[in-house]
Amino acid sequence: MNNPLARALRGASFNEVEVAARLGVDPKTVQRWMSGRIPYSRHRNALARLTGWSEHDLWPALPLPTQPQAKADEVRTVYPHRSTMPPDTWSRLFTDAQAEIGILAYSALFLAEDIATSTVLRDKAREGVRIRIALGLPNGVRVNARGREESIGDGMSARIRTALVGFRPIAEAGGELRLHDTVLYNSIYRADDELLINTHVHGRPASHAPVFRLRRRAADGMVSTYLDSFEKIWALSVEPSSTS
Repeated sequence: MNNPLARALRGASFNEVEVAARLGVDPKTVQRWMSGRIPYSRHRNALARLTGWSEHDLWPALPLPTQPQAKADEVRTVYPHRSTMPPDTWSRLFTDAQAEIGILAYSALFLAEDIATSTVLRDKAREGVRIRIALGLPNGVRVNARGREESIGDGMSARIRTALVGFRPIAEAGGELRLHDTVLYNSIYRADDELLINTHVHGRPASHAPVFRLRRRAADGMVSTYLDSFEKIWALSVEPSSTS
């Protein structure tokens, strides 16, 4: 048995009996799949989740899916560096928000110090738009590690403390402010279904890293993946008053 499904299951350390138990089928059915028979759609989906392979990788004879193209359409713009973006990009992004604004970063000091953007965020909070800002824990393990990576020592912690002061009026206007101690692979800036994703590069400040502008096109696309990441980190975050 050398078809892709058989290889995928071996790689995931599953045998026919274990797969059958998980999917609620007879082991002989699994054997037939591993010998080349293509399962029903619901079983293909379950096997793809189980192995981590895509359905087309497991069954190359299937028609090519159209969904990945829809997901690719979510990428609207790519900026080579955050510092090369038009200065009003951030204020325009948040101005268009009607329901939800989210900021996940270590400091986002450049926003806290930008009068136009901070004014928009404060006004949006007063209008009832939900605003959530999650910054790094100033004395956290991850923040200290990031400071060492960028060769700025305690500079990262100082930036966060300064940003907390800058974001305070937004919190006073109704925004939510929390702190996290999480490894960030990217910073997330959300305005409803539109995102700016600032990737992180080891040893380089975020301003020197690329930014992807995304807009939601599919329920399970790229935007949903990043928003799920935001929610998980937000759930682990704490209010500034609960930290030392």
